[in-house]
Amino acid sequence: MDMINNTSSEYLNVTITNSNNIGHSIERRFKKDLIIQEFKNKLELLVGGQSNSMKLEVYNENNDIVCKINDNDRALGLYPIKDGMRIHVILNSEADAADPSAVEKFELSEDQYASRSDTVKAFLKEHKLGKYNEEETKRKEEEKQKELENEEKLIKSMKIGDRCEVNVPGAPKRKATIMYLGKTEFKSGWWVGVKYDEPFGKNNGSVAGKKYFECIDKYGGFVKPAHVVIGDFPEDDFDLDEEL
Repeated sequence: MDMINNTSSEYLNVTITNSNNIGHSIERRFKKDLIIQEFKNKLELLVGGQSNSMKLEVYNENNDIVCKINDNDRALGLYPIKDGMRIHVILNSEADAADPSAVEKFELSEDQYASRSDTVKAFLKEHKLGKYNEEETKRKEEEKQKELENEEKLIKSMKIGDRCEVNVPGAPKRKATIMYLGKTEFKSGWWVGVKYDEPFGKNNGSVAGKKYFECIDKYGGFVKPAHVVIGDFPEDDFDLDEEL
């Protein structure tokens, strides 16, 4: 027959810590004849969590584990706990993190999701927002098509070898020679490949392993047709040996 810890006091003075707040500790005293389930119920008020998912471990003053409290029907005093020891409460969140497979996942099929009225998709449909706004979607598609048509017209007004000035908003004007005209694999739309007079570029005429033209590295670049002006832009003379 189990005997309750037979020290003179009917109470145990212990320190309580928990897995959700390691640096925080609470000193309390509890009756030795307190049933573990009742003890866990009291711990709910101290550390939060739910008593039915708590795991309890007892540590001595050297921080060595003494025992695990795993029988909810036993009395607290039946465990080898002495005054000054620490009872560590492992809360459910820590147990779940240690074993993610123990968490039951809630999943819906596409048909089940589509049939529900409390989803983001249902809200967007009801209020005709985003891609479910047919008028807005149609307007954007028309604008995109018009933009592509304008780019194509500009491309047709240019030819390989033309001298040009590249004027991208937020960047200084740069003189260049057109080396490529057309569509690319790295992005949709029409593009102008240029060889800059100075090393202002980002590549050597190749992007993502695809070669569109050849030039020295850092002299090549791709810009939208709207940012290219064709004209008489002679190359600057960078002959450093010439006397002034």
